[in-house]
Amino acid sequence: MANLYVQALHVHPVKSVAGTAPDEVAVEPWGLSGDRRWAVVDSDGAVITQRQQARLALASARPLEGGRVALSGPGMAELVVEVPEPGPLEPVMLFGKKVETVVAATTAADWFSAFLGLPARLVHMDEPAVRRPVDPDYALPGETVSLADAYPLLLTTLASLDALNGLIAEGDHPEEGPLPMNRFRPNVVVSGAEAWAEDDWRRIAIGDAVFRGVRECGRCIVTTTDQTTAERGKEPLKTLARHRRIGKSLAFGRMLVPVRLGTVRVGDEVRVLE
Repeated sequence: MANLYVQALHVHPVKSVAGTAPDEVAVEPWGLSGDRRWAVVDSDGAVITQRQQARLALASARPLEGGRVALSGPGMAELVVEVPEPGPLEPVMLFGKKVETVVAATTAADWFSAFLGLPARLVHMDEPAVRRPVDPDYALPGETVSLADAYPLLLTTLASLDALNGLIAEGDHPEEGPLPMNRFRPNVVVSGAEAWAEDDWRRIAIGDAVFRGVRECGRCIVTTTDQTTAERGKEPLKTLARHRRIGKSLAFGRMLVPVRLGTVRVGDEVRVLE
């Protein structure tokens, strides 16, 4: 097997908002440190993602010390949001299930309401160790996740992106390619693998951390959203539907759950254990 390495790491502090690419980051039981601990919700308490509001792609969140975040976006002044003090829990709806959170300051609500042009608030997951279990159909006892879609981490590979872009070039909408990796909003990007090899990774080690490969990542309309313009197209879903349908999923990437914590770094070797 070729040598595999971490090409990039990505942390998205606010769900569906642009994040950062650190050189190293700690692995926590529920994901990379600081990843998707915040989310935007509407007036009914439902989490807003790029599925409903593509404009979220144009906002960015920079992690600061102590879990704070700095929000920025076109036409908006930067806003630093403090981690909310312990207080009443606010149940929000995420993919049809209730998740308890703590509401951030009204300044954050005002910021996102102005940015999106609709009533919105920012909420924070205070205790990820107890707030949200991983899908019981795939989880081991006690596994939890932040406000990510379903699992603590998403891994993708450069080779699979190259292969997908090759298929897009041969398909019905070649003008939409090649797509950049940010369409898929991964946490860990791996170089040196063969295309689609990650489908079979059941257990991998990165640095001193170990992860369980749970299942493929089923992709949604967010992947059709240009992360720099918020404009939508048809790819990669059209091509994934033709070439990468696994069960009910249009698959790209692999979902991971940490089984041994540690720190991961850009340039770390990735070792396939199973």
